Amino acid sequence: MTPRGRFITIEGGEGTGKSTLITGLRARPALANAVFTREPGGSAGAEEIRGLLVTGEPDRWDAVTELLLLNAARRDHVARTIEPALAAGQHVICDRYVDSTRAYQGLRDVPRDMIETIHSQTVALDPDVTLILDAPAEIGLQRAATRHGPDRFERMGLDFHTGLRAAFLSIAENAPDRCIIVDATQSADAVLAQVTTALEARL
Repeated sequence: MTPRGRFITIEGGEGTGKSTLITGLRARPALANAVFTREPGGSAGAEEIRGLLVTGEPDRWDAVTELLLLNAARRDHVARTIEPALAAGQHVICDRYVDSTRAYQGLRDVPRDMIETIHSQTVALDPDVTLILDAPAEIGLQRAATRHGPDRFERMGLDFHTGLRAAFLSIAENAPDRCIIVDATQSADAVLAQVTTALEARL
Protein backbone atom coordinates (compact mmCIF):
# COMPACT_ATOMS: atom_id res chain seq x y z
CA MET A 1 0.00 0.00 0.00
CA THR A 2 1.39 3.41 -0.96
CA PRO A 3 2.10 5.60 2.09
CA ARG A 4 -0.06 8.70 2.17
CA GLY A 5 1.69 11.97 1.32
CA ARG A 6 2.00 14.86 3.74
CA PHE A 7 0.05 18.08 3.39
CA ILE A 8 2.10 21.23 3.98
CA THR A 9 0.65 24.74 3.89
CA ILE A 10 2.42 28.09 3.73
CA GLU A 11 0.67 31.04 5.35
CA GLY A 12 1.33 34.68 6.18
CA GLY A 13 0.36 38.21 5.31
CA GLU A 14 0.85 39.94 2.00
CA GLY A 15 4.46 40.29 0.87
CA THR A 16 5.94 37.86 3.37
CA GLY A 17 7.71 35.84 0.67
CA LYS A 18 5.50 32.81 0.17
CA SER A 19 6.05 32.73 -3.61
CA THR A 20 9.82 33.13 -3.21
CA LEU A 21 9.92 30.32 -0.67
CA ILE A 22 7.93 28.04 -2.95
CA THR A 23 10.37 28.70 -5.79
CA GLY A 24 13.19 27.59 -3.50
CA LEU A 25 11.34 24.50 -2.31
CA ARG A 26 10.62 23.41 -5.87
CA ALA A 27 14.36 23.05 -6.40
CA ARG A 28 14.89 20.75 -3.40
CA PRO A 29 15.55 17.15 -4.52
CA ALA A 30 13.53 15.76 -1.59
CA LEU A 31 10.46 17.55 -2.98
CA ALA A 32 10.98 16.66 -6.63
CA ASN A 33 7.72 14.68 -6.73
CA ALA A 34 5.69 17.08 -4.60
CA VAL A 35 2.61 18.84 -5.90
CA PHE A 36 2.75 22.63 -5.54
CA THR A 37 -0.56 24.43 -5.54
CA ARG A 38 -2.29 27.56 -4.24
CA GLU A 39 -5.46 29.05 -2.84
CA PRO A 40 -7.76 30.43 -3.90
CA GLY A 41 -7.26 28.21 -6.92
CA GLY A 42 -5.40 25.00 -7.57
CA SER A 43 -8.03 23.37 -9.77
CA ALA A 44 -9.87 24.57 -12.86
CA GLY A 45 -13.06 25.43 -11.02
CA ALA A 46 -11.25 27.00 -8.07
CA GLU A 47 -9.19 29.20 -10.37
CA GLU A 48 -12.39 30.60 -11.85
CA ILE A 49 -13.61 31.46 -8.34
CA ARG A 50 -10.20 33.03 -7.57
CA GLY A 51 -10.87 35.64 -10.22
CA LEU A 52 -14.03 36.67 -8.38
CA LEU A 53 -12.21 36.95 -5.05
CA VAL A 54 -9.01 38.83 -5.86
CA THR A 55 -10.28 41.40 -8.37
CA GLY A 56 -12.54 44.41 -7.94
CA GLU A 57 -12.93 46.86 -5.09
CA PRO A 58 -12.25 45.88 -1.45
CA ASP A 59 -15.98 46.02 -0.67
CA ARG A 60 -17.01 43.91 -3.67
CA TRP A 61 -18.11 41.06 -1.37
CA ASP A 62 -19.14 41.01 2.25
CA ALA A 63 -17.16 38.70 4.51
CA VAL A 64 -19.71 35.86 4.62
CA THR A 65 -19.97 35.79 0.82
CA GLU A 66 -16.16 35.60 0.69
CA LEU A 67 -16.25 32.70 3.12
CA LEU A 68 -18.71 30.78 0.97
CA LEU A 69 -16.78 31.46 -2.24
CA LEU A 70 -13.51 30.39 -0.62
CA ASN A 71 -14.98 27.14 0.64
CA ALA A 72 -16.55 26.37 -2.73
CA ALA A 73 -13.13 26.85 -4.31
CA ARG A 74 -11.43 24.84 -1.56
CA ARG A 75 -13.79 21.88 -1.88
CA ASP A 76 -13.07 21.62 -5.61
CA HIS A 77 -9.34 22.08 -5.00
CA VAL A 78 -9.20 19.34 -2.36
CA ALA A 79 -11.32 16.91 -4.35
CA ARG A 80 -9.55 17.35 -7.68
CA THR A 81 -5.95 18.18 -6.74
CA ILE A 82 -4.96 17.73 -3.10
CA GLU A 83 -6.61 14.46 -2.07
CA PRO A 84 -5.64 12.53 -5.24
CA ALA A 85 -2.01 13.56 -4.80
CA LEU A 86 -1.91 12.67 -1.10
CA ALA A 87 -3.53 9.30 -1.81
CA ALA A 88 -0.86 8.63 -4.45
CA GLY A 89 1.87 9.20 -1.87
CA GLN A 90 2.90 12.69 -3.02
CA HIS A 91 3.55 15.55 -0.63
CA VAL A 92 1.37 18.59 -1.35
CA ILE A 93 2.64 22.12 -0.68
CA CYS A 94 -0.08 24.75 -0.80
CA ASP A 95 0.29 28.54 -0.84
CA ARG A 96 -2.52 29.47 1.60
CA TYR A 97 -5.30 27.26 2.95
CA VAL A 98 -7.86 27.34 5.75
CA ASP A 99 -5.68 29.37 8.15
CA SER A 100 -5.88 32.26 5.69
CA THR A 101 -9.67 32.00 5.89
CA ARG A 102 -9.48 31.99 9.68
CA ALA A 103 -7.27 35.08 9.62
CA TYR A 104 -8.76 37.16 6.80
CA GLN A 105 -12.45 36.44 7.21
CA GLY A 106 -12.14 36.15 11.00
CA LEU A 107 -10.67 39.64 11.04
CA ARG A 108 -13.70 40.79 9.06
CA ASP A 109 -15.93 39.64 11.92
CA VAL A 110 -17.13 36.31 10.53
CA PRO A 111 -17.85 34.18 13.63
CA ARG A 112 -15.16 31.56 14.24
CA ASP A 113 -17.73 28.81 14.71
CA MET A 114 -19.16 29.58 11.25
CA ILE A 115 -15.71 29.30 9.68
CA GLU A 116 -14.99 26.02 11.47
CA THR A 117 -18.41 24.49 10.80
CA ILE A 118 -18.33 25.22 7.08
CA HIS A 119 -14.76 23.92 6.84
CA SER A 120 -15.57 20.68 8.65
CA GLN A 121 -18.77 20.09 6.69
CA THR A 122 -17.44 20.88 3.21
CA VAL A 123 -13.72 20.03 3.25
CA ALA A 124 -12.64 18.35 6.52
CA LEU A 125 -8.96 18.15 5.54
CA ASP A 126 -6.36 19.78 7.77
CA PRO A 127 -2.65 20.30 7.05
CA ASP A 128 0.04 18.14 8.63
CA VAL A 129 2.48 21.05 8.80
CA THR A 130 1.90 24.80 8.44
CA LEU A 131 4.68 27.32 7.88
CA ILE A 132 3.68 30.83 8.93
CA LEU A 133 5.89 33.50 7.39
CA ASP A 134 5.93 36.47 9.74
CA ALA A 135 6.91 40.07 9.03
CA PRO A 136 5.59 43.48 10.09
CA ALA A 137 2.67 44.57 7.93
CA GLU A 138 4.50 47.68 6.74
CA ILE A 139 7.34 45.58 5.31
CA GLY A 140 4.98 43.09 3.69
CA LEU A 141 2.88 45.75 1.99
CA GLN A 142 5.99 47.55 0.73
CA ARG A 143 7.25 44.31 -0.80
CA ALA A 144 3.87 43.50 -2.32
CA ALA A 145 3.65 46.94 -3.92
CA THR A 146 6.87 46.35 -5.88
CA ARG A 147 5.80 43.13 -7.57
CA HIS A 148 2.46 44.06 -9.17
CA GLY A 149 -0.51 46.34 -8.79
CA PRO A 150 -2.28 45.75 -5.46
CA ASP A 151 -5.03 43.16 -5.51
CA ARG A 152 -8.32 43.48 -3.67
CA PHE A 153 -7.01 42.22 -0.34
CA GLU A 154 -3.80 44.27 -0.45
CA ARG A 155 -5.93 47.43 -0.69
CA MET A 156 -7.66 46.80 2.64
CA GLY A 157 -5.29 49.12 4.54
CA LEU A 158 -2.46 48.96 7.07
CA ASP A 159 -4.67 48.49 10.13
CA PHE A 160 -6.28 45.43 8.55
CA HIS A 161 -2.89 43.92 7.68
CA THR A 162 -1.49 44.64 11.15
CA GLY A 163 -4.45 42.73 12.56
CA LEU A 164 -3.85 39.99 10.03
CA ARG A 165 -0.31 39.47 11.29
CA ALA A 166 -1.61 39.18 14.86
CA ALA A 167 -4.25 36.68 13.71
CA PHE A 168 -1.67 34.40 12.09
CA LEU A 169 0.55 34.53 15.20
CA SER A 170 -2.46 33.63 17.34
CA ILE A 171 -3.23 30.65 15.07
CA ALA A 172 0.37 29.46 15.48
CA GLU A 173 0.23 29.89 19.25
CA ASN A 174 -2.93 27.79 19.44
CA ALA A 175 -1.59 24.99 17.20
CA PRO A 176 2.11 24.63 18.12
CA ASP A 177 2.34 21.00 17.04
CA ARG A 178 1.31 21.91 13.50
CA CYS A 179 2.57 25.46 12.98
CA ILE A 180 6.12 26.71 12.55
CA ILE A 181 6.72 30.48 12.67
CA VAL A 182 9.40 31.66 10.24
CA ASP A 183 11.01 35.11 10.47
CA ALA A 184 10.26 36.47 7.01
CA THR A 185 12.44 39.55 7.49
CA GLN A 186 15.48 37.32 6.91
CA SER A 187 17.03 36.92 3.48
CA ALA A 188 15.29 34.52 1.10
CA ASP A 189 18.19 32.07 1.48
CA ALA A 190 17.94 32.17 5.27
CA VAL A 191 14.18 31.58 5.14
CA LEU A 192 14.66 28.64 2.78
CA ALA A 193 17.35 27.14 5.02
CA GLN A 194 15.16 27.43 8.12
CA VAL A 195 12.16 25.92 6.36
CA THR A 196 14.20 23.10 4.82
CA THR A 197 15.56 22.12 8.22
CA ALA A 198 12.09 22.23 9.77
CA LEU A 199 10.55 20.11 7.02
CA GLU A 200 13.33 17.54 7.14
CA ALA A 201 12.60 17.10 10.83
CA ARG A 202 8.86 16.68 10.18
CA LEU A 203 8.94 14.59 6.99
